[in-house]
Amino acid sequence: MSPTHAPLAMIHSLFPRLDPRLLGLAEASAQIVLIIVLALLARLLSRRLIQRLDRRYGLPAEIAVGARRTSGFIIGFAALLAILHSLGVSPTLLWTAFTGFAAVGAVAFFAAWSVLSNIFCMFLIVTTRPFRLHDHIELLENGEKPGLKGKVVDINLIYTTLQEADEGSVLQIPNSLFFQRTTRRRRDPDGFNAG
Repeated sequence: MSPTHAPLAMIHSLFPRLDPRLLGLAEASAQIVLIIVLALLARLLSRRLIQRLDRRYGLPAEIAVGARRTSGFIIGFAALLAILHSLGVSPTLLWTAFTGFAAVGAVAFFAAWSVLSNIFCMFLIVTTRPFRLHDHIELLENGEKPGLKGKVVDINLIYTTLQEADEGSVLQIPNSLFFQRTTRRRRDPDGFNAG
């Protein structure tokens, strides 16, 4: 008899009429409760240790918060793995699932990188305000070539739309392009020829 089944055999000898499946469920539940209690205790101890280090050495707030979050994540993840193992889930199956999800996530991230980059750059444009709606801007190629220019008529998640003065047409420029090139801006519409 293996040591892991010794408590189960002892309970079964004391209560021979109990269904073995019920005993197995009770044992698994007790293991899960024990794992959760140990994880909460480890989390409490790690937080106290980080607080003590913070008081003693005056850690920057970012380091203290990052250490608390990282330790909480590691303890929670370890507890989840231990619970799944106590329920009979194979570590090989868990590793296979994790690597599969990570591979799909990495492929999806790289496939959507340009879209995500443009969305992030839109938030930077809105917060840093290198230009605003109705400004006349020119996106310079380099010092010698003229660039794309026009009046900013729209800023959405992916594109900034410029209206050209001469042709009356519009240009949709990916937001990420504004962080790769120099932008010339004029607020007064009369002082800058947008066409």
